[in-house]
Amino acid sequence: MDIRTEQLTKRYGGQLAVDGITFQARPGEVLGFLGPNGAGKTTTMRMICGLAAPDGGAVLIGGRRMDADAADLRRNIGYLPEANPLYEDMPVLDLLRFGARLQGVARANIDRRIREMVDACGLEAEKHKRTGELSRGYRQRAGLAFALVHDPAVLVLDEPTTGLDPNQVVDIRNLIKELGRTKTVIFSTHILPEAEAVCDRILILHKGRIMADGTAQHLRERRPTGVRYVVRVPGAVPGAVLAALRAVDGVTDAHAEQGAAGKYEVLMSAPHGERIAAAMAAHGWPIAELRTEETRLEDIFREATHR
Repeated sequence: MDIRTEQLTKRYGGQLAVDGITFQARPGEVLGFLGPNGAGKTTTMRMICGLAAPDGGAVLIGGRRMDADAADLRRNIGYLPEANPLYEDMPVLDLLRFGARLQGVARANIDRRIREMVDACGLEAEKHKRTGELSRGYRQRAGLAFALVHDPAVLVLDEPTTGLDPNQVVDIRNLIKELGRTKTVIFSTHILPEAEAVCDRILILHKGRIMADGTAQHLRERRPTGVRYVVRVPGAVPGAVLAALRAVDGVTDAHAEQGAAGKYEVLMSAPHGERIAAAMAAHGWPIAELRTEETRLEDIFREATHR
């Protein structure tokens, strides 16, 4: 089932949280939501799931409008909220059984679905524990299993890897990518490399609006700021080097790399690295390194959210 929003709008008092956004997510696609806090990601996800009513526009799931009367439509959605509320007195197996019955899974299929979720989400060693006894990482796994137990066509995940250790993050990423082959998945994260690793397409939201939409490579190709250089000038005073770099014709930004003495990142509107070399030579500073570097998703994110 695909997801479409049409001029979707939501206000909280005088604040416009979501400002007329329109996009589509298709089956077999993992769509990533990126954006700073307050960008409208969670509000948009809640409206997609039917948990918040839009003030304008519409959400359509499989061509049907999501509204207060669409209870059967909501059964096609699995939602893992950022807060991940669980019944802490329930053992994991009981939680999944409750979720399956709540979502109308046929009684004959419940045990099979529970076994599949325990295996897929790596819960075998913890399945008899109460959810309140689980670590943060296993709570996330249990929440994801709860969202998936009824085998929904649409999966909405709000910061699903929060609190996981690096090995668990890799496992959940792989699971999301696998699910994305057959389901429509919307996945929000603050971790930019994670979005690039997991998502087929990325939306960058800022102040309730879509600022960028495309694959990571497509966003790089459309980036308007030109070329990024890495420059290493050891031994010189950083403030003086930055002042000289920022004075070079065509340089739009320059800053020192944290934790890397004598290393700088320089953005230019066009590929004129020879101007950087000439400026350093004019001050008598030998260059240990001068090279172009592929645009990072971080650069695109910073530009999109500072317009």
